[in-house]
Amino acid sequence: MSERTDRLRAEVERRRTFAIISHPDAGKTTLTEKLLLYGGAVRVAGAVRQRRNQRRATSDWMAIEAERGISISTSVMQFPYRGFRLNLLDTPGHNDFSEDTYRTLAAADCAIMLIDAAKGVEPQTIKLFEVCRMRRMPIVTFVNKMDRDGRPLLDLLDEIEKVLGIPVSPANWPIGAGHSFQGVYDRWTKELLLFDRAEASGQKAAMQLASLEDPALPRTVGEEPYRQLVEDLELLHGAGTGFDHDAFLAGQLTPVFFGSALTNFGVEPFLDRFLDLAPSPLPRDAGAERVAPDAPFFSGFVFKIQANMDPRHRDRMAFVRVCSGRFERGMSVTHVRSGESFNVSRSVQIRAQERDILEEAFAGDIVGIWDPGILRIGDSIAEEGTIEFPGMPSFSPELFVSVHLAEPFKRKQLKKGLDQLSEEGVVQVFYDRRRLEREPVLGAIGMLQFEVFQYRLRAEYGVEVRLERLPFVRARWVEGEAFDADEVERKSGATCLLDAEGRPLVLFASDFRLQRTIEDFPEIKFLASVQPSRRARRAA
Repeated sequence: MSERTDRLRAEVERRRTFAIISHPDAGKTTLTEKLLLYGGAVRVAGAVRQRRNQRRATSDWMAIEAERGISISTSVMQFPYRGFRLNLLDTPGHNDFSEDTYRTLAAADCAIMLIDAAKGVEPQTIKLFEVCRMRRMPIVTFVNKMDRDGRPLLDLLDEIEKVLGIPVSPANWPIGAGHSFQGVYDRWTKELLLFDRAEASGQKAAMQLASLEDPALPRTVGEEPYRQLVEDLELLHGAGTGFDHDAFLAGQLTPVFFGSALTNFGVEPFLDRFLDLAPSPLPRDAGAERVAPDAPFFSGFVFKIQANMDPRHRDRMAFVRVCSGRFERGMSVTHVRSGESFNVSRSVQIRAQERDILEEAFAGDIVGIWDPGILRIGDSIAEEGTIEFPGMPSFSPELFVSVHLAEPFKRKQLKKGLDQLSEEGVVQVFYDRRRLEREPVLGAIGMLQFEVFQYRLRAEYGVEVRLERLPFVRARWVEGEAFDADEVERKSGATCLLDAEGRPLVLFASDFRLQRTIEDFPEIKFLASVQPSRRARRAA
């Protein structure tokens, strides 16, 4: 075996690429900051509630994120810890940006599911869990906010199992809850981990080991927390689900950890255990092929595009998940969709708005490459031009607005903004079949997407627009030679548009109208999602 092959396998083995999924306000941004703190990527973690007067979160980079105190874009953080190389994909915290989260999960090998100890399993968590289940992704659960009064923990575990349909296996158990939360008991090592509250939430919490058999423990932690801990452990020993690593890797069981991201209690032992549990980069399907991460050639796919991350340069970055081999700055790669080759001379490691020149990367890593405008979300790039990974589907939006330009002479800037922001996935853009780009229509999952679109159009392209809400609630792409847009509009009262690739899409004012149209036109397929075409986008 060659020295190069040995190094490639060693580098791949120490990669851990993961995302955090949660409902808004479960503490995802705070946990992200604390993982960066313990990983040494930041010295002081900036909690969201402190952002206005002190620091903003490292993982948030847009001005609108700092203003709102929420994450609305995907950020990538890479940092070393214990000899591992961690790639943390911080997904949007707002459910209006679920499509961005879906695309980001495609680049991850494992997920941390964050549960609020008081609120339990919430709607957005359920949606994102289903995406992970569909991908058979291993999931580690972290029950957060143990420093606050919450639900009975056994009831919470029961809810996770019943609502999500996945067995749980507590890896540790909290000592106390709310104001009395002071540590965790590691059920695998039989050790007690007691924490000292840090002077500030942005600092690491000191930790000391103790034994459950220590006669002084009831006085140390308090009689009631001690009694409750012993009772719960006995119950879990008799009735709890044992941990099975193979079942975990298959996405059929989730280990559960408890802690408080805000106070840092339980974060460090969780990170240590997570690295041992999470898989290194996994093989990826590429058509009829299955590409191994230690294959001797580079391949990857674009899961995100972001324009204007640096206002000084107005550039456009493509986030590429490396799927196999070794990436090297300056190498020639094939853009598989077009068959054209290009040199990747500008490659960076991205952490929010910070960038460092990246000379090399391995399977599992995320590389930011400068995009001259040829790349799209879902595109594959490879040393060998036949490697093509599955594309990223577009999902039908549920909210629609028409765009009205305040200053007609800025139509060129509007078109540039529409093209770039839609290619990023901020919104979807549709056009009237007859007037085409004169009257664009935007589609989105949530209203905040439209707000972000307006904000960025103004800040990055100098264009003011007025958005007018349209009375549609469902959209479906259509397939079938029998499709006649005029006939469908006349008979159903729906509106037929074209998407950015020139494919027909029908908008409906109600579920009833949609169902009736499906019945009236059985020879036509009405699709809620579509894969990107392999040709260039429709010309202006």
